[in-house]
Amino acid sequence: MIPLRVDNPSGRFPFVTSLIILLNSAVFIYQFSLGQGEQDFIWKYAVVARTLTTFIPAHPASILFPPLTLITSQFLHGGLIHILFNMLFLWVFGDNIEARLGFIKFVMFYLVCGIASGIIQVITFPNAALPLIGASGAIAGVMGAYFLKFPRTGVQTLIIIFFFIRVVRIPAIVFLGIWLIFQIVAGAPSLGIDDGGIAYFAHIGGFFCGMILFKIWDK
Repeated sequence: MIPLRVDNPSGRFPFVTSLIILLNSAVFIYQFSLGQGEQDFIWKYAVVARTLTTFIPAHPASILFPPLTLITSQFLHGGLIHILFNMLFLWVFGDNIEARLGFIKFVMFYLVCGIASGIIQVITFPNAALPLIGASGAIAGVMGAYFLKFPRTGVQTLIIIFFFIRVVRIPAIVFLGIWLIFQIVAGAPSLGIDDGGIAYFAHIGGFFCGMILFKIWDK
């Protein structure tokens, strides 16, 4: 399921959401321009659980202050598909949440959800030695807030199942609920396996962090 837009535009330009998308895009282009040096760049600014839990660098290029990577890793991506899907989800769901919280709170909300998602992934897999990158955890926080605040809003969704291609309207609570269930089902088999691919528990942690934080800040 690919979200295309929601039926509840805020009526104001999503300045912070757009800025985050531009910043992620700029960093991705810079990564690509590094050529063979891209790997060192990723190792330097990505979250590495083992480095955070032991403060022993997992790679010669690792940053000197590992906790800082909980922020820097949010602006790195592993490929074109990775960043395109992340930015699409942020663009679709970020508009309304930014409008509700305002510019400053939304920036804080986004970063805190990203940090929390990284911490939860590290707690779940403390010995993992591979780099964790991407804005998925922070964006999951935005989705968690949307799930809480706009459950009945329609999400225009592109459904692709082999040769079946159709755009359908799905309530946000259904779309985001299915997404969350998939993260849990897909992530469960990876428990106890360090370096197990996609950071599903970062997504789950970011989602619930977004719900809690939005409940507190949405006054």
